[in-house]
Amino acid sequence: MSELITAGLVDLDLSAGTKEAAARSLAERMRALGRVTDLEGFLADVAAREAQMPTGLDGGIGIPHCRSEHVTRPTLAFGRASAGIDFGAPDGPADLIFLIAAPAGADSDHLTILSALARQLMDTEFTGALRAAESAEVVAALLRGDDTSPAREEVRAGQPAGVREPGIAPETAQAPDSSGTPGGDTPGVGEAAAGDAHEPQPFRLVAVTSCPTGIAHTYMAAEALRRAAGDVGVEIAVETQGSAGFTRLDPAVVAAADGVILAHDVEVRERARFAGKPTVDVGVKAGVNRPGELIAEVRALAAAGGVPAARPAAAPMDAGARAGDGFGTRLRTWLMTGVSYMVPFVAAGGLLIALAFAVGGYQVNKAPSVADHFLWTESASWAALFFQTGGAAFAFLVPVLAGYIAYGMADRPGLVPGFVGGSIALTVNAGFLGGLIAGLLAGTAVLGVRRVTVPPALRGIMPVVVIPLLSSAVVGFLMFLVVGKPVAALQKALTDWLGGLSGTNAVVLGAVLGLMMCFDLGGPLNKCAYTFAVGGLADPNAGSLKVMAAVMAAGMVPPLAMALATAVRGRLFTRAERENGKAAWVLGASFITEGAIPFAAADPLRVIPSAMAGGAVTGALSMAFGCTLRAPHGGAFVVPLIGQPLLYLVAIAAGTAVGAALVVLLKGLRGQEPETEPQPEATTPAAVATA
Repeated sequence: MSELITAGLVDLDLSAGTKEAAARSLAERMRALGRVTDLEGFLADVAAREAQMPTGLDGGIGIPHCRSEHVTRPTLAFGRASAGIDFGAPDGPADLIFLIAAPAGADSDHLTILSALARQLMDTEFTGALRAAESAEVVAALLRGDDTSPAREEVRAGQPAGVREPGIAPETAQAPDSSGTPGGDTPGVGEAAAGDAHEPQPFRLVAVTSCPTGIAHTYMAAEALRRAAGDVGVEIAVETQGSAGFTRLDPAVVAAADGVILAHDVEVRERARFAGKPTVDVGVKAGVNRPGELIAEVRALAAAGGVPAARPAAAPMDAGARAGDGFGTRLRTWLMTGVSYMVPFVAAGGLLIALAFAVGGYQVNKAPSVADHFLWTESASWAALFFQTGGAAFAFLVPVLAGYIAYGMADRPGLVPGFVGGSIALTVNAGFLGGLIAGLLAGTAVLGVRRVTVPPALRGIMPVVVIPLLSSAVVGFLMFLVVGKPVAALQKALTDWLGGLSGTNAVVLGAVLGLMMCFDLGGPLNKCAYTFAVGGLADPNAGSLKVMAAVMAAGMVPPLAMALATAVRGRLFTRAERENGKAAWVLGASFITEGAIPFAAADPLRVIPSAMAGGAVTGALSMAFGCTLRAPHGGAFVVPLIGQPLLYLVAIAAGTAVGAALVVLLKGLRGQEPETEPQPEATTPAAVATA
């Protein structure tokens, strides 16, 4: 297997002042050795991973990492920064920086070696040796685990007997066995304790750890929990659900466990296995930073006979959530979880309805049911079929929204009261706003019921019977008798306001939505504007359809503007950016705003304002032209179904031209050309040091 790290990938005097600069400096070493093919593309992937969750850890460690299609083979680069670099760790800056690069299709053996590094970072002897090493060769040997090297002997000298030696040799990176312990080196729960058979049975724990990429935090949390458990005489078996897959804990081990720790930032697979047991449910970084507290907490819960409310499972839209997020962040995550599940219904229903109007005209909504009247050769019958099928899809919008908001808050038990609350919102004409509130009420009700201490005999039926029953009753009472009518009145007012938009008001709203769509290129502000537009489709009128059109048009501008700029003034961009510009044409036309992220990551102060200016122009023009759209996605591919399609294209073209012209102007003012990027090639460590 190719070496994971060489001396050329080690920088003992890393002088970067920010985490972005540190990642770039180490990534340049990878590129110089041919292990990264596209520097900017790789750094964009690193930045995207960092945005999910800061990678700083207690003890002065930063571990930026990602899987990327721009990586040729698994690689580790190391930097030692005497001044410290802020990676978001609770205890301050990091002086040991590990940049981990894994290919997008890395096999399990490679990822297991990388995970072994993550476990070793929990060893203070290991990190101490890295801080004391005086040469890049010594550090590389330590990280490779070269047992016979002089560097190894240098660190081993003076080490007390019995101390775990650092290194990540492949033999230490075995896959978990059935107990969830790498190589079986930690006793599984339920194994007989050595010594007198009459000794008290030790407390038995099972744990699951997982993080968004499954490379680093997953295994660091597992190792931290094992060490903390060993310190207090607790038996533990850990299941790591990482990139290399996972081996399920033995069902007998789970059944015998006295408590459960779930340290995760993505949804725990097969979570139902742990139902009814005292459970501590936290983010994966809590498992890394305070494992002893978690073990003490679950022991206290078990002693009290309680099963606490679980932390919301990470649904697709909140995979990056972490412990310590404020209420505003968590609220946005819950709402976006519901919206993410609702959008496919909006897309299917909206496109079918738009197609029905295109085929059958605007009288298609008065057609009789196709169940009673359908002629295979009649276009009006097909239009009616499309319209009525789209209407059926639209009928699910509010219940799905409410159900999956509750799911984002309380996992699967939130689905029943959430769907019930969403259906009631439709019954009382509370619409989209009613669905939002019903979902939040349902999630809150489930979390409240979970806090009630119940006898052990009833714990098994709580998720199936008790929680759905009580939470649905609470949500029904509140939606029918308390909040339904006021919310219905508010929904009607919003619908009337959107329907009455015209003139200056419409243009200003379009410009504001355009600015929001282009500010963070798929981030929270972008999603806020998009959610506002999608919500209007739940109760469509002329105003809400204009809003949807303006939002989609503005969202297409950033990648299109960058693509145009690279085409007309390519010398202002790096070779990698010019290549990204070719793909940006398709991404922009497909309404994938994130296609501009590589450009923004490399030059945010010029790219983002330019994109915002173009988006504002497009949004304002779309509203001024009265363009309408029933579909929440599709980009240029649904233009035939857009109201005023030619003017819609004019609005997009105008915004694209403005954004491209502005970014070319701003880049031209800096007075220098971007550096020429060398072709990736293998070099000597000495050559890397001068890169």
